[in-house]
Amino acid sequence: MDQALPVPTPETQFYWDKVSERELWIQRCLTTGKHFFYPKLYSPFVLGGPTEWVRVSGKATLHSYNIMHRPSPGFEERLPYAIAVVELAEGPRMMTNIVGVENTPEALQLDMELEVAFEERDGVVLPVFRPAVIA
Repeated sequence: MDQALPVPTPETQFYWDKVSERELWIQRCLTTGKHFFYPKLYSPFVLGGPTEWVRVSGKATLHSYNIMHRPSPGFEERLPYAIAVVELAEGPRMMTNIVGVENTPEALQLDMELEVAFEERDGVVLPVFRPAVIA
């Protein structure tokens, strides 16, 4: 198995199950209504606060990125590649890869509109983001 692939935990299993179905779900605090990511047992906004899983739009903007020119395990064939932080339309930020565009400073513009896509690597489906198709 590729060292770069995630290993689900009890807290993240639902998230990875939905990603394998090519759907993006995150949690929302039932007390505040705020969305959050990375999966947790309780709300990060209210001590011990209840949460629910919700399907999100998959729309995001590029918040930050770093272009890698030396490969991490499992990414040897992808150089250069961007490790990016995207801000979901629902508010939380998540780390991901950008696909469908050259990973260069000229092509990766901060605040560019993105949409979720799903990519299979060694039998595991991962959420990645690509430039949004604007109608």
